[in-house]
Amino acid sequence: MNYDAVVIGSGPNGLAAGITLARRGLSVLIAEAKDSVGGGMRSAELTLPGFVHDVCSAIHALGAGSSFLKTLPLGRYGLEWITPPSALAHPFEDSAAAVLDVSTVGTGKTLMEDEISYRKLMNPLVNNWEKLASDILGPLKIPRHLLLSIGFALLGFQSAEGFSQRHFSGGRSRSFFAGLAAHSMMPLEQRLTAGVGLVLGILGHVTGWPFPRGGSQKFADALAAYFESLGGKIELNRPINSLADLPAARAILFDVTPRQLLKITGDRFPARYRRQLENYRYNPGVFKIDWALSGPVPFKAMECRQAGTIHIGGSYDEIADSERTVWQGKHPERPFVLFAQQSLFDKTRAPDGKHTGWAYCHVPHGSTEDMTAGIEDQIERFAPGFRDCILERHTMNTADMEAYNANYIGGDINGGVQDWRQLFARPALRSSPYSTPLKGIYICSSSTPPGGGVHGLCGYHAAGRALRDMFRGE
Repeated sequence: MNYDAVVIGSGPNGLAAGITLARRGLSVLIAEAKDSVGGGMRSAELTLPGFVHDVCSAIHALGAGSSFLKTLPLGRYGLEWITPPSALAHPFEDSAAAVLDVSTVGTGKTLMEDEISYRKLMNPLVNNWEKLASDILGPLKIPRHLLLSIGFALLGFQSAEGFSQRHFSGGRSRSFFAGLAAHSMMPLEQRLTAGVGLVLGILGHVTGWPFPRGGSQKFADALAAYFESLGGKIELNRPINSLADLPAARAILFDVTPRQLLKITGDRFPARYRRQLENYRYNPGVFKIDWALSGPVPFKAMECRQAGTIHIGGSYDEIADSERTVWQGKHPERPFVLFAQQSLFDKTRAPDGKHTGWAYCHVPHGSTEDMTAGIEDQIERFAPGFRDCILERHTMNTADMEAYNANYIGGDINGGVQDWRQLFARPALRSSPYSTPLKGIYICSSSTPPGGGVHGLCGYHAAGRALRDMFRGE
């Protein structure tokens, strides 16, 4: 059967691309290599029966805040957001914690001497987020809100280190911001890490950091169901190893990273473009653990018991050292740990009275080092008795992550380094980052702007490019 468009991969960007095309009345096929849709949005009983774990993505601040995903009627297809009272808690050695609260006032109070500084910094950004998002979450273009975007760029293009020194006087605030910026998977001395921290902080105030009731799979299933309601078709267990495996179509959109695209297209690309893809740089990887727990995690800081996400790393210097060490190809003794406790707020995740835990730390690209002890030591440090709660655990190193999702090259869950060289020119420097030199061939993964995160915007923008190129006037 011939299609107007074929999308390779059913991650959030592949599904977003398929939906964007199907909404225009086009016939669209999504080909998925695995036996379920979702890519990084899958859930499974990884430990014990009745314990539902998110295999990769768990907390979806960008999903709830995505300008594209918000336009979709996903609630009709089973998606229900749960928003914890606090988006994030960052515990310290003294049993207190900084908190990313729904209000900048509430957050500021937990930052002590930097309360006023935080509010002055964040209030204008929070109040203008919708305008900012339309300019910064996509391909490079002339901003519609020029002065606002320039102001954000002056802040965001800084390193987290320089930014926190300029804007915060207290160690608590600097540590809190370091945890936000460390989501960038880059050393905090690198430019643009401040931008990542700012965006996540803003979203904590605008949307919170919610997650889907029942697991991230519910998010993927809702997107897939809506796509099929538009007439789209999904074929599971259909890996694509070469262009010869594809049915005839006017446009083909690949929700894959550059390395996979090269493997599928072979030597069809011109040499210059092929070299750009070959030189594309990937991030460090992750080591991930899921736990079945006998009870809630006994954090010393009571604020942690109201937050869906916990940043476990203590001081600024400790977090910065952890991220720097990983980029040097070594494993930190005290890794920065990103921890989620969805079952505190979602009773569907575990049997009555029981709980789940979800965590990962950054490790060198391709590492097979077992970081279980390091991660659990860090949690035990701020939650004494945590190990006594463990009923079962499931671990995944970088090789396991790539086997689970072929886009996670070397364990990189972010689709490639997102520094100034690969911010907008990802995966290659072109007038449109989504198009390739081959007519009708596009890339729509997180290796295109605006990069990693469950927001669907890479797929949305790539599909928009294909519509302008191949289906103008239809």
